[in-house]
Amino acid sequence: MYFFEDHGLEEKQTLKHLQLNSSNFPMHFHRAFEFIHVLDGVMNVIIEEKNYTLQSKEAVLVFPNQLHQLTTPETSKSEVLIFSPEMIGHFYSNYKNKEPENNKLAVVSNISPENLESVYAQKSLLYSYCNDLINATSFKEVTISSKRKVVQNILLYVDRHFNEDCSLKTVAQNLQYDYAYLSKTFYQYTKLTFTEYLNRYRVAQAAEHLKQTDLSVKEIALLCGFANLRTFNRNFKRYTLLSPTDFRRVS
Repeated sequence: MYFFEDHGLEEKQTLKHLQLNSSNFPMHFHRAFEFIHVLDGVMNVIIEEKNYTLQSKEAVLVFPNQLHQLTTPETSKSEVLIFSPEMIGHFYSNYKNKEPENNKLAVVSNISPENLESVYAQKSLLYSYCNDLINATSFKEVTISSKRKVVQNILLYVDRHFNEDCSLKTVAQNLQYDYAYLSKTFYQYTKLTFTEYLNRYRVAQAAEHLKQTDLSVKEIALLCGFANLRTFNRNFKRYTLLSPTDFRRVS
C-alpha cells in the first residue's frame, strides 16, 4: 500500500478513506493515525508486537509511529482512515507522548459518505473514535528502546530504497551498524529475515500497482525492485497465492 508511505507527514489537516480487500502489508510506521475497521472476514493486525484478531465490527486505532502490520489469513474486507494528527489536534496534544494499552475498539456502524462530507463531519467521527478508545482502555508513556529505533531506521531505509539494489549489507553501511547486530535485531522484532521482509514489501507495492495502474507486469516488477520477471512471479505467487496476471484480473 504505497499510500501509507508519506501520508500525514506534511503537518496539515489531511484524511484519506480507503476500502481494502484481503489486505496484507508488512511492518511499517508513519506519523499519521490509522483507523482499521474490518467489515467482513478476519484480519490480524500486529501493533508493537501485540497481536489483534479483528472480525466484523471490530477495529484498531494505530497511533503515530507505532510499528504495525496487516495480514489476512483467508479473506477480509475492511475500511481504513489514515489521518494527520492535526485532524484531532486537542486529543493529539493531550496524548502526544502516550499510547493505548489496548488499541482495539468495537464499532457500531460503518463509515458513511455523510461522515466525510465536510471537515467538521470528519472531525466529529474521529473524535468519537478517540472518545471510545479513552473509555475502553488506559494509556501509558511512550518508551522507545534503542532496538526499536534501529528497526524503524531499517524500515525507513526499505521504504525509500526498495526499488533499488537493496540488501541488509547496504543498510548496515548506510546506518553505520554492525551487519550481524542488525540481522539479529530485525528478526527479533519482525520474525522475518531482512530478505523476506524486503520481498514482502516489494510484493505489497506491486499488488497496489496491479490494482491501480495499467502498467505491464514486467514494468511493475522492475519498478518495485525485482531484478527480473521470473523472480517477481515466484515471489508474488508465494505471498498472494496468485500470479500477477490472475491477481489483477480478480482485484
